[in-house]
Amino acid sequence: MQLSRRSFLAGTVAAGAALTGASLVPAASAQSAGIARGAAPARVPLTREEHRVVVVGSGFGGGVSALRLTQAGVPVLMLERGREWKSGPNQNTFPLATKPDKRLLWHGATERVAGQRVEIEPYVGLIDAFAGENMTALAPAGLGGGSLIYQGMSLQPAEHVFNEYLPEQLDWQWMNREHYPRVARMLHLAVAPDELIESPTYYPARVFAANARRAGLPVSKIPMPIDWNYALAELRGEMKPAYTNGDGAMGVNNGGKFSVDATYIEAARATGLLQVETHHEVTNVERAPDGRWVVRVNKTDDTGQTVEQKVITTPTLIMAAGSIHTTRLLVRARDRGDVSDLPDAIGQGWGTNADRIYGWHNPEVPFGAQQGGPVVYGSLNWGSAESAHTVIQASTPPLGVDLRTTVMVGFGASRDRGHFSYDSSRDDATLHWPANGDSEIQWGHIHPTATALAGPGGRLIDTNAVFNSTWHSLGGACMGAACDLEGRVDGQRGLYVLDGALIPGTTAACNPSMTIAAVAERAMDSIVRNDVGAII
Repeated sequence: MQLSRRSFLAGTVAAGAALTGASLVPAASAQSAGIARGAAPARVPLTREEHRVVVVGSGFGGGVSALRLTQAGVPVLMLERGREWKSGPNQNTFPLATKPDKRLLWHGATERVAGQRVEIEPYVGLIDAFAGENMTALAPAGLGGGSLIYQGMSLQPAEHVFNEYLPEQLDWQWMNREHYPRVARMLHLAVAPDELIESPTYYPARVFAANARRAGLPVSKIPMPIDWNYALAELRGEMKPAYTNGDGAMGVNNGGKFSVDATYIEAARATGLLQVETHHEVTNVERAPDGRWVVRVNKTDDTGQTVEQKVITTPTLIMAAGSIHTTRLLVRARDRGDVSDLPDAIGQGWGTNADRIYGWHNPEVPFGAQQGGPVVYGSLNWGSAESAHTVIQASTPPLGVDLRTTVMVGFGASRDRGHFSYDSSRDDATLHWPANGDSEIQWGHIHPTATALAGPGGRLIDTNAVFNSTWHSLGGACMGAACDLEGRVDGQRGLYVLDGALIPGTTAACNPSMTIAAVAERAMDSIVRNDVGAII
């Protein structure tokens, strides 16, 4: 079987929900990935609505906000631009990384897969790309946000690293007692059982752990939002493989994954006070003369075509569309004059969480044509706050041939930051990232650790050198600069940011999900106690 370098990268690194990068996601202009895609045809209905609280986005921050407000008796409207993705045993809900189709990409057109032109129908797919200067940020779409397609590594930062990069006023000790455990319970976090790890397709995980011990590096099981009984059922032949063959890189078709839609949003729906509207893409945020918030929305069909326009007015607006889209909407609102007194710090303090994705190749190691996943082991190198970083092993999708390759993913604490500016010619925000951003943590720490983990004869293929991207956008409306610690935007009554945009560029050498959710839980404790009845 003859494989080009591009085919090799497209296949091996597509696993980890991370590889879609160079081959599957276009390096589109910001405009082609922009707020106004799915533009309205000549005549569509216009509807006006009023709601007490509007939450824009349905990832970790949006899910936490919706649940805690509805539990407090507050009705909530949740707007999600993507669709709902219901899964269960032996379903075909999500696309396969080895057989990408229209479900993979947000409003995809003609994409390049493994060096060949492939026609993909426009669709409200799972992955959007926002191309900026020196960096492309990948953003999920769908009810549940990034939890639909993330691998699920759920890590809580160490106290000394947390306090170095996040405001100490958050009080790690309090969050360690209350908010992180609350998130862990909601997501049903668990590590992979030894019975599963000892099965044949989890050989790459065992090699990673053995190499870590041989190199004198820390190694531990990674908590995951997964019911591992589903994977064990696959081993017994009771379900078609999804976990045990690495087929869940773009969403798990067997179920058993405790994503936000299946936990926080499901619980909020059970209160009877949450109204979820999918296929609702927010195009603009404004402030009305009476001080309320006006949200302009395109309701689309599955192809992204606008079928209705809405003008929604609310006294309380919670922005939880993810770092990229929350920041873009707010930068655009400020610099167009729709909310001209938004803080100058909106658009600043953006970071990548120092993401790095590697293909790990060793011609002497039979990693396997099928590899169990999504993640079992990681190496948490958190001794020093200045060099704190994590490297984990992730499975590849089932390629049908053993390429003697698996995946490693790294992330770390970095002080490098980018920013957004408004481009009036495109009526959109532009991301600016320094050309050598994250280089100190990457080349000084993440790469040497990954090299040691690759072991004798191992070779790393740095996919970021081919396509510099991040799945972990953070910042843009940072606490302590644009917002307070609970996400209240400075000087803007009733406007909150409760997603990755609130986090100042890094989650202290951890995957961001746990900290985004825990910060939102902490914030909602205060908001429910102090703002409901007064502002909300």
